Amino acid sequence: MSGTEPSAIEVAGRSLSREDLGAAAAAIADGIAGAPAVAVRATASLETVAAVLAGLTCGVPVVPVPPDAGPRERGHILSDSGATLLLDPDPAGGAALWDDVDLDIRPVDLGARASSPHPVPDPASPALILYTSGTTGPPKGVLVSHRAIAADIDALADAWDWTPDDVLVHGLPLFHVHGLVLGVLGALRVGSGLVHTGRPTPAGYAEAAGRGGSLFFGVPTVWSRIAEDAPAASALASARLLVSGSAPLPVPVFEQLAARTGHRPVERYGMTETLITVSTRASGDKAPGTVGTPIAGVSTRLVGEAGELLPHDGATVGELQVTGPTLSDGYLGLPEANAEAFTADGWFRTGDVATIAPDGGHRIVGRASTDLIKSGGYRVGAGEVEGALLAHPGVREAAVVGAPHDDLGQEIVAYVVADPGVDTAALGDFVARTLSVHKRPRRVVLMAELPRNAMGKVQKKQLG
Repeated sequence: MSGTEPSAIEVAGRSLSREDLGAAAAAIADGIAGAPAVAVRATASLETVAAVLAGLTCGVPVVPVPPDAGPRERGHILSDSGATLLLDPDPAGGAALWDDVDLDIRPVDLGARASSPHPVPDPASPALILYTSGTTGPPKGVLVSHRAIAADIDALADAWDWTPDDVLVHGLPLFHVHGLVLGVLGALRVGSGLVHTGRPTPAGYAEAAGRGGSLFFGVPTVWSRIAEDAPAASALASARLLVSGSAPLPVPVFEQLAARTGHRPVERYGMTETLITVSTRASGDKAPGTVGTPIAGVSTRLVGEAGELLPHDGATVGELQVTGPTLSDGYLGLPEANAEAFTADGWFRTGDVATIAPDGGHRIVGRASTDLIKSGGYRVGAGEVEGALLAHPGVREAAVVGAPHDDLGQEIVAYVVADPGVDTAALGDFVARTLSVHKRPRRVVLMAELPRNAMGKVQKKQLG
């Protein structure tokens, strides 16, 4: 890797050997041991990596704080988590953020070194308190144990043939499961090298590929930009595996990425409360629109509205529930939310609707609250209709929702980004030729772009 050790940790152009990172983290751990929780302003930096590793080393739960969080979100996370310390990788840059914060705020010194031992944390104790997006209220703190993280990384390493010989490349935020748990702790546990590009740009990914990058993580927005950048996509031909997650990868992006890189990407499924539970295997069939089978130790099931178990026939749509060692220990201080999220027999209600094929392959239709449309007595998955629309050569993006309708209960409405001249009136007929007639959109609305969050997920509540 251009003069660095293959197992080095590099973030935004700066690198540390694994040994130096561990010694720096040990020194930080000496100063925070015994705290009930430590917050970390999770910038894309080596300091963030060292601070998180320090908390895990001494058994203090780490609370990653998004560096762009607004005052209300920031204040809620800090007060709700019970953190008494805050580690800031850039105290000068973050000083104005903490004017009204009554915490012990400390810088992160990468030059410090220590080798003092700390007791091995209880595997069942919380390693991270990760805050959800808060789309239905204030963000909720999810308690993720050391055991859950280890189980998830080990199962994914098996599924993706991830070894110390790999060099992982990504530029994802370090306050989410994708960027932090998989993208940093995964590399540290597996023993592979890590190149965090600072930002997930096509040029950054291409440059890292030229220096030996073999395993690449990205969200659909990242892969879409790379697929459209022919030189960057060609550079990734030398990679071993491309992995996409955090939102469904549109079929046209999948196909263009495969054509230009020579790699059919792996898609996987998970959420903050469960970590990653389902994935295509590196050696398995990689079909667009599918997220593979449960990883080792995880079980899944489909449940109907009355609580009945539904068949795994590849067609029946139901709520996806999961269980296994990767599950979190629930929401911090929210017993009612925990009772709603977990079944009596210990399964987590994901709130996502899916189909499961006889061979165990999963297709995620979307969120039950927004993507299960009840129209004229039929249950229609928005994701299936979106996939049919995206098969049209002139459709670039599509989001399907159910809108109130006096006769049908809900009518199917499609919001699309399309090439000039596309006949939107004919798109309903196009869908009906590949799906059942009752799944055709009754209205098609053209948009310049779809509203998305920072992780590339379409914000359907902003449509309509």
